[in-house]
Amino acid sequence: MEFSNSSENKTNFIKLDNVKKSYGHIDALKGVSFSLEKGDFLSIFGPNGAGKSTLLKILSAQTRPTKGKVYFSGIDLTKQPDEFRKTFGVISHLPFLYENLSAFDNLKFYAKIYGVDNIEVKVEEILKKVELLNRKNDYVRGYSRGMLQRLSIARALIHDPEIILLDEPYTGLDQHASYILTNILREQFKNKKTIIMVTHNLSRGYDLGSKIAIMKKGEIALFEKKENIPESEFEDIYISTLEN
Repeated sequence: MEFSNSSENKTNFIKLDNVKKSYGHIDALKGVSFSLEKGDFLSIFGPNGAGKSTLLKILSAQTRPTKGKVYFSGIDLTKQPDEFRKTFGVISHLPFLYENLSAFDNLKFYAKIYGVDNIEVKVEEILKKVELLNRKNDYVRGYSRGMLQRLSIARALIHDPEIILLDEPYTGLDQHASYILTNILREQFKNKKTIIMVTHNLSRGYDLGSKIAIMKKGEIALFEKKENIPESEFEDIYISTLEN
């Protein structure tokens, strides 16, 4: 799916307008508003219960806001065609893999859903990138947590999505797997993909992001370009933002 190239939509490639989400009497989001340009990398920080995962679910159309609007390239998310979902790659706590299939067959399955061309070539390429090519025919049920997460990364990227959403993607990764993911994210950012990542890792999130957001109690407490936040001061800024 191609997005509009107008100057306005480049500025507001993703736009949230007073987005609220309630579950019964609990307000998970209390009026979140911000916009991203195409090719931005937004790192979102905040304590558990701040609304970060709820925000990602709304952005990926897994749930709808109670109030407010989400726009992608100027079009209301609720009015996007079904094929719009193909522009997302989502990495979360759940791998969304079939344990009784091999790694190769898992990726082949998702590639067919997304209408990927040259499926077998693309699957081999992404398996090589996440360093699982030598285990491609092994059943996923025998994979370690780190291997599952690497395969989940491959699943999310098999269709070359325009927008990548990550919810604590480094959870369960060993040092080498973390290195692989970091390199992949740097490559995706270099290729002008729009990335939104929720993470508790201040140093890694700061290093990768081009914009920084801090959430608390369902609200955006800070939203700023990284260039305006000195790295040496970021931890203190994070702590003071949560305390105020």
